[in-house]
Amino acid sequence: MTIIYTAQAAATGGRAGTARSEDGRLDLSLSVPADMGGDGGPGTNPEQLFAAGYAACFQGALGVVARRQKITLSDDSVITARVGLQKVGLAFALDVELEGHFPGLSEEQGQQLMESAHQICPYSVATRGNVDVRLRVKS
Repeated sequence: MTIIYTAQAAATGGRAGTARSEDGRLDLSLSVPADMGGDGGPGTNPEQLFAAGYAACFQGALGVVARRQKITLSDDSVITARVGLQKVGLAFALDVELEGHFPGLSEEQGQQLMESAHQICPYSVATRGNVDVRLRVKS
């Protein structure tokens, strides 16, 4: 296996701190959501970052699958990732729903593309067997 890209970021202060990438392109404040007992400040949180990353990565995997299958995806296609944090005993776990919206494709075509993308997306590969990930198509 050959690594083709490595991202590096550091966080200080945990969920109420800051996170910054090595190159400075990502530099943001973190806040604990009010739903989790925090102050609900203006910063983002790890679950939002995970959702954004997963949605973008999955959209890229969909593009690869569509090209391989000679299917044209509309520029208006959207992947929405919902990432939940749940308590499991003394630990915490993630719960993910990926919703695809594919103008011009049938629900069946969209579902098949999502299932194929789920096999190659790095986030899907990383979470397989560890995180409940549900796929659904929004008509």
